[in-house]
Amino acid sequence: MRKLVGSVYEQPKVGGEVGLVDGLRLLAPCEPTKAVCVGRNYHALLASRGATPPTQPFTFLKAPNAVVGPGEAILRPHGVERLVYEGELTVVMGRTLAQPGASAMNPVEDWRDYVLGYTCGNDVTALDWQDPTVQWARAKSADTFCPIGPWIETDLREPGKLRLRTTVNAEVRQDGSTADMVFDIPALLGFISASLTLYPGDVILTGTPPGAAPLADGDVVTVDIEGIGRLSNPIAAGR
Repeated sequence: MRKLVGSVYEQPKVGGEVGLVDGLRLLAPCEPTKAVCVGRNYHALLASRGATPPTQPFTFLKAPNAVVGPGEAILRPHGVERLVYEGELTVVMGRTLAQPGASAMNPVEDWRDYVLGYTCGNDVTALDWQDPTVQWARAKSADTFCPIGPWIETDLREPGKLRLRTTVNAEVRQDGSTADMVFDIPALLGFISASLTLYPGDVILTGTPPGAAPLADGDVVTVDIEGIGRLSNPIAAGR
């Protein structure tokens, strides 16, 4: 049985001041307590590696310090040479979801009741730090390694049928569809919430299609998802 704790994420008030988005600096659209990421979740990606689909979602976490908004620089840590992008559809939770004792493989049937909306995400990864170890925390959670934005789209009815593209300096590097996901959103919510409470504002990065490659300082990486918008971030040398 699902447990609701806390309130629904507050909706914007109608009748406020309206301005052009071009004149605003957009921040990350939410402040998650955690970002739950899903790996190996696109059939095309698995096929490109000669791998078979997993029998259950492959999940890991990004720490809140990694979250940045549109236009903010992704900082390359000192010594990292293989800094890669991973464009991903990102689910934003609107209500607390917890299913202690439930089967992790049962999809959430009323999953739309718990989702506030969707945004673009970039699962930035330092492969230099990921490959030598089985623990991905350092490679995935460095400061600025989780850009999300540009806003939360709350009226998207078919998140499982969206074109997702990632460009670097306007050159297309990833071009896929969320229809290619191995585990859809109801399945992911069921699996995650069976062991981990999801709170309002938490985000789930649902996986990436093939095409991830290293970035250079000065590059601009853009995640463009149909029906949502574009998330662009430059790459810069960090500490």
